[in-house]
Amino acid sequence: MVSKIKIYKNFEVLKKHQNAMILIGNFDGLHQGHQKLFKEAEKYKKKYKSKIGVVTFDPIPKMYFNKKIRNYRLSNLNQKSKYFSDYDVDFLINKKFDKRFSKISCHNFIKNFLSKKLKADFIFVSNNFKFGNKREGDVKLLKKGQKKYNYKVINPKPLYKNKKIISSTHIRKLIQKGKLKVANQLLSRNWSIEGTVEKGRMMGRKIGFPTCNIDIKNYVIPKVGVYAVDTYVENKSKKIKGIANIGYRPTFNQKKLLLEVNLFKFSGNLYNKNLTINFTKFIRGETKFKNIDALKKQIKKDIKVAKR
Repeated sequence: MVSKIKIYKNFEVLKKHQNAMILIGNFDGLHQGHQKLFKEAEKYKKKYKSKIGVVTFDPIPKMYFNKKIRNYRLSNLNQKSKYFSDYDVDFLINKKFDKRFSKISCHNFIKNFLSKKLKADFIFVSNNFKFGNKREGDVKLLKKGQKKYNYKVINPKPLYKNKKIISSTHIRKLIQKGKLKVANQLLSRNWSIEGTVEKGRMMGRKIGFPTCNIDIKNYVIPKVGVYAVDTYVENKSKKIKGIANIGYRPTFNQKKLLLEVNLFKFSGNLYNKNLTINFTKFIRGETKFKNIDALKKQIKKDIKVAKR
């Protein structure tokens, strides 16, 4: 059962959430490297009978500073909250990252936010953690303030896989290249997208394969093509297998990127329903077919692969 996490939009937390263990970062995708940090926090929680709080930012600072970056996220806030609850997190501060906040100096961030407002006992960060105006603050600076502000910094060594540091950046690149199997291994789960079903042109229905159209919003764009997926409708626990196509429908001369999901053994109206689509396998890249019959023939083959 998923425990309910208290979500704050700023650092004005309840007294019971002060003197806690604070984990700071974007934690996009909550991959194995992040999980190592959270598991460490769980040990401290048990030992010191304290609370665990997470500080994260929206938008991701990189997206704020570079407005050209649109499709970047591995997970949205709702997904992050679910992942955090698996690690006994008590509260989450989802701070809006704007011009005003970006101008706060690293010293003021420590003094006024971590110390004065949160009264943090332990601060958990990754080794490459940067903070404050112009990213002037780092782990070294954070450690310098330990005695003065009465907190302790915990920063475990990064986790490696095949001589590469496990990072959200690395996982994004894997997804973009269609290396879904490796990405899912580093996430310890299937990468997923949450979205609302929108009304489309019903091209899938016309050729005998009705699909749900999902706006990918600011998620990272995976390699265009066909995927095997497990889909969940709203908050229901029942898994529905299917195939998804993400691409531009070259056979229909479509130019807009679309995520279309065909659900097996399902009938019903899903318009405006929220779906969670778990990408389990990359089947093939996007292809332009000579005609509709050739496309239909290939879709039948894709479905067989997805059902294996």
